[in-house]
Order: sequence, then structure tokens, then C-alpha cells
Amino acid sequence: METQKKLIKVNPTDNVAVALVDLLAGEVINFEGEAITIESDVKMKHKIALLPLEIGDRIIMYGVLVGKSSARIEKGGLLSTVNVKHESDKVTGKTETIGWTKPNIDKWKDRTFLGYHREDGQVGTENVWLFFPLVFCENRNIEILKDIFEKELMKPKENDYQLLLRSLVKSESGGASNEAASNDSNLFNNIEVKFITHQGGCGGIRQDSHSLAKLLAGYVNNPNVAGATVLSLGCQNLQIQIFKDALDAINPNSKKPVLIYDQQQIGTIETMLSSVVKDTFEAIKKANDIQRTPAPLSKLTIGLECGGSDGFSGISANPTLGVTSDLLAALGGTTILSEFPELCGVEQELVNRCVEDESGKRFLDLMQWYEKTVVDAGSGFDMNPSPGNIKDGLITDAMKSAGAAKKGGTSPITGVFDYGEYITKPGLTLLCTPGNDVECTTAMVGSGANMVLFTTGLGTPTGNPIAPVVKISSNSELARKMSDIIDIDTGGIITGEKSIDEMADEMLEFIIDVASGTIKTKAAILNQNDFIPWKRGVSL
Repeated sequence: METQKKLIKVNPTDNVAVALVDLLAGEVINFEGEAITIESDVKMKHKIALLPLEIGDRIIMYGVLVGKSSARIEKGGLLSTVNVKHESDKVTGKTETIGWTKPNIDKWKDRTFLGYHREDGQVGTENVWLFFPLVFCENRNIEILKDIFEKELMKPKENDYQLLLRSLVKSESGGASNEAASNDSNLFNNIEVKFITHQGGCGGIRQDSHSLAKLLAGYVNNPNVAGATVLSLGCQNLQIQIFKDALDAINPNSKKPVLIYDQQQIGTIETMLSSVVKDTFEAIKKANDIQRTPAPLSKLTIGLECGGSDGFSGISANPTLGVTSDLLAALGGTTILSEFPELCGVEQELVNRCVEDESGKRFLDLMQWYEKTVVDAGSGFDMNPSPGNIKDGLITDAMKSAGAAKKGGTSPITGVFDYGEYITKPGLTLLCTPGNDVECTTAMVGSGANMVLFTTGLGTPTGNPIAPVVKISSNSELARKMSDIIDIDTGGIITGEKSIDEMADEMLEFIIDVASGTIKTKAAILNQNDFIPWKRGVSL
């Protein structure tokens, strides 16, 4: 068996390399025809200089500027937050149009998944009846509904902790215990009920309520949702009409059932919830009749996300998503690249990949607006890498961004969308969101993603109430250590056992299985239903 390589240079123009294994001070490595002496101990995932760097020298990785040296770095020296500072090239507009050679899709062009076909032509990978409030004042009532509907309709299986506690109680009481009701089957096997709560809808600036209305309307319009039950207090900023207008703006001809209840108009909680239970039960019975039928892969809209990234994310998991994204784009599907603070430093390439010049301009306008709001708040994009990112080799925002952008592959960018806008164009699209894992995932699903591919190097349990979230590890150590949250391991790319193309083929097969309902993601098994809207304004 071939010995694993110790270093990798991602792009031929790079002047740094990534350590694939732990390196020891004084170790001599033959790399690209040169002998490199390691200056100090280097943990895997971190970077070393391939030539001496003076103060102010440009540090190139992934073929782009990712920082400048703030102290002299010897050849073979470790790059760290002590001797490197964030820096990225400034972009003013499109400089060229980057061509694209479509990947071979013969293997996939006739493949289908089993999905839920909606009247507007969208196809869901799930069939969900969704409950949510227009304002945080209704969160308690949503929790009451969650308790009763889950207990009576879904009959969830008892988890190991519940069974453990029952055995302890039984032992303590000398063998006597009350057996729980049978949980062998659900009343409705073809639909799930899911619940969203949030802290918005009132108290902030009016723009926040309009933004939340667009997000919630996007969740209703998402093809994974069969219908929704919506609770309103009545006096809040996010009025029912604002929500209805947002729904109409996305899909004016939608016939999807949406049941809305206004507590201040109805009166007592008992009266309102009794109506909610009776009406929603009848609606769920109808939605349960919808069956999965074949759909082309062009009906997939995939969100591309990374969180808890490490120094391997940009050379294993993220490029795997990039090839997968290219395949889906060639098949007529839609993919979404977001996390704008983590596109800092790669703006030029993305602008040059925009099919329309206006899209490139909009992308730069959104990036500049976003960065200005961060600076005005006393911070900057350079503060984006988390302590975990830095500990595992991502020491500047541009370095992190260059690896994160690999999720978008090489295909043309067909459109640029702001937060809360619903994506209607096939191909690779850009969506303005924060880098925050849950806020970003929440936003992509609200813009129409019927599945999310989520790469991680450190591990995160993030999921979503209505869309499957596939968790992909950048390294095999994580896949072993946190096997309960990882669906796919791309660590074989790091060890040289697999190629990126091979992993992308495995990824697309897994996507088809998840979209068809034959495989449940780990996040779904854990019932990880995260939902956090992006609050752009201040509280009043």
C-alpha cells in the first residue's frame, strides 16, 4: 500500500501547503522535487510556508490571496495567527467570463427519485404539515399543539434514555411500573407534523417583521410542506395580511392549504385550540393521501452548507459537494451557495462566473453592504473564523472562505438572491445569508431547498424541521468519533483511498436515497429541528 502523502498543495500557484499528518520539528520532507525542513511541530490540517516569507508578503492558497505575513516565516515554517493577518483582494467588477465544461451526466440523466409532487410543479423530498406562529407570543400555544399532535398522531418510539429510566423506576419500585401505550405504528404513515417557534414578529423594527414574513412564506411554499397551521396573536408587527402578501408574492396561484387563527379575534385559548385541532386533523388526513412518485433529478434544490469547518474541509468534503453541485447543475437541478461572510476573498471568481453582469453587480453590492454593517457594529469579516476553526488550521477569513467556496464547484452562477427571496432559477445560485450554521440552513430552506448538504470537520448536530440535512465529515476521525451525527465520510480523500469524483458519485446516490425516503439522515433520526431567522435590525 502506498504511503500516505504528508503535504498537499491545493493550487499550483500556492506558496503554502497543508499538512495531511502531524509533522515534527526537524523532519525533512521531499515535496515537489525539493527538500523542506519542518521548522517546528505542525499539527495536521495546518499550513507551512513553501518559501521564505517576509513581512507583508502575500500568502496564496487555493490560487487566491488569503492573508499577508505579519512576521518573517521561514521555508517549512508554521503559519499561525501570530505571523499571518487576514487580507483579501478588492474586487470592483467582472474582469472576464469563465467558461465551463459540463461533466458527463450519462450515468445520471435518466435517474429519478420518489418525491411528493405539488400542484405548482415543485417536488418535495418530505411530506410535512407545518405549525408555526407569526409572533413569539404564540410560542406556548405551538408547544401545546406539538405535545398533543406528536403524542396522538406520530406516536414516537421510546428512546434509550426513556427505557433506561423506566427500568430504574421499575427496579426501585420492586418490579411494578405502568407500561406506556403501544408505539408500534403511526396513525398517519405518509406525513409528518413539524413545529417552529421563534423570537420574532414584534418588538423590533418593521423591516424585521417583513423579513420574517418572507422567510415563513418560503417555508410554506417549500415543496416539502403539504400545508400549514399558523397562529397569530393579533396586535403584533407581523400582521396576518403581511404574511399573506408575502405568500402571494412568492406564489400567487398557490392552492396549498394554510389555516390561520387570530387569538384576539377568537377569544379564549380553549376555543382557538379546539378549532385548530379539529380543522388541522381534517387537513392532515387529506395530506396523508399524497403518495411518492418518480421525479427527475432536476426537481432537486440543494442547499450547500459548511459548519464547524477544519483545515481539511476545503480539500475533501467541500470539493466533493462542488462536483456534486456541478452534476446537479448539468442535470437541470438547483444548488444554493450562501454564507456571504465566508465568500470573502473569492469574489472575483464568483463575479466572473455570473451568467448575467447584473448578477455579479448585485453580489458585490450585497457583499459590500453586509461588510459595512459588520464594520459599523465594531467588527469585521476577519473575525469570522471561530476558535475551533483556528485551532484546526483556518487562521484567516479568506483562507476559510476559499475552502468554503469549493462547495459551489465550477458551474456558471445563474442568479443572485437576497435573504428571504425564493429561488426560481436552475443551476448554481448565490443567496445572501450569515455564516452562522443554523441561520444559514434556515434561510436556504426558506428559499426553496428541499435538501441540505452540510459539511463539517469538527462536528455539529444541525438539522431542519422540514428539509433533510445530510452531514458530511471532512475527516474519518470525526466520522468515527461522532458517528451518531455523520452520514457520509470523505476522509478517504485525505488518505488517498478515494478520489473526489468517486466521493461525489457516492454523494449523489445517497441524495437520491434520502430524497426518496429510503434513508433517514442522522439529524432526522435525532429529531434535530433547528430554526433561527436572521435578525438584521435592532430591537425597539
